[in-house]
Amino acid sequence: MISRIDLRGHPGDPRDLLPRADLDIDAAVEQVRPICADVRHRGVEALIDLAERFDGVRITGIRVPAEALDTALDGLDPAVRAALEESIRRARLVHRDQRRTDTTTQVAPGGTVTERWIPVDRVGLYVPGGLAVYPSSVVMNVVPAQEAGVGSLAVASPPQAEFGGLPHPTVLAACRLLGVDEVHAVGGAQAVAMFAYGVAGCPRADLVTGPGNVYVAAAKRLLKGVIGIDAEAGPTEIAILADDTADPGYVAADLISQAEHDPAAASVLVTPSEALAAKVEAELPGRVAATRHTARVTEALGGPQSGIVLVDDLDHGLLVVNAYAAEHLEVMTADSRALAARVRNAGAVFVGDFAPVSLGDYCAGSNHVLPTGGCACHSSGLSVQSFLRGVHVVDYDRAALAEVAHHVVALAEAEDLPAHGEAVTARLGAEGGAR
Repeated sequence: MISRIDLRGHPGDPRDLLPRADLDIDAAVEQVRPICADVRHRGVEALIDLAERFDGVRITGIRVPAEALDTALDGLDPAVRAALEESIRRARLVHRDQRRTDTTTQVAPGGTVTERWIPVDRVGLYVPGGLAVYPSSVVMNVVPAQEAGVGSLAVASPPQAEFGGLPHPTVLAACRLLGVDEVHAVGGAQAVAMFAYGVAGCPRADLVTGPGNVYVAAAKRLLKGVIGIDAEAGPTEIAILADDTADPGYVAADLISQAEHDPAAASVLVTPSEALAAKVEAELPGRVAATRHTARVTEALGGPQSGIVLVDDLDHGLLVVNAYAAEHLEVMTADSRALAARVRNAGAVFVGDFAPVSLGDYCAGSNHVLPTGGCACHSSGLSVQSFLRGVHVVDYDRAALAEVAHHVVALAEAEDLPAHGEAVTARLGAEGGAR
């Protein structure tokens, strides 16, 4: 059901030996290129045609009416509403503490540099459809944007034939709970293009965030520069670093929890314990057979992106998980807090027996829009910072400029850019070159 990779005795860089999804975004870029061009040139007509082609529904408009948002919230299961409200409350607590404050540094008498943190003006937030429903992704996109102070935001989510060409009602209800009134029934690469080019009554966005399939990732890659993006999100992944003190039932349940997202989802256990590996392998068949999405989970666990990785010891295991740089990393060891503190590369770290990834997906307060495919070694998950730009404001008086002018001139000459120095000396006259 799940393969084994034995890295014992291989202390070097393990990245080429670890399981990964086979994802060709470059090929997908060529597939989405004409789609994005079509949206740019034909606007709403293209979006309507593409919805029929990819989502199986002929819609009459793109913008979701306000009454549809109200109806969705009115019809929301009370237990789901309470859960979403608690998720929103906890996410706001965490993301509110991420707010940045402007900082002014006096570099010299009369010379200061202030770093201002300015939110982007407008963002497009993508919420996927497909195999599952993701109101939680509405929360994870919208809350940090709002806490950052973004003035204009819009959500796009695929139209659903089952719901008359509207996005799933639970997604719409989450939007209404968060006070989002601009929602568009657009999915896939065409949603990214809509935000990038500003078509169909949807003003152009400065930034697009949110997870999606390979075609959404490809559209982000293609249009990066036209718009800002958060990341090229790939299939979800979990890595678990565990020793023989871990509960094999917990480990198996958590591997399955990520595998149910998608047949390409990655579930990886890293352990020095052959006994734990065997116990987890024994747990999986029964649990997989009992879960709702058995076929999907079976395919994900049996794919090349999943596996049990045997290592020499926990130090070796830490090297391996840092090299893997998982979207989600669980640490279930005898001293899980101490080991978790040594993790350098992960989108989010979940410590001990009672912090499963699914807690982070919904109600931990953390964000679940996280880097995938090893990108956690250089990228972060979605946060308030994702929606802010740091702008340096330089304020020098004449004396402060004069005091440093000779250094500016020296560096300008060293770079053979004399006009740079002259832009300073022109302000100072004879004293500009006096030092």
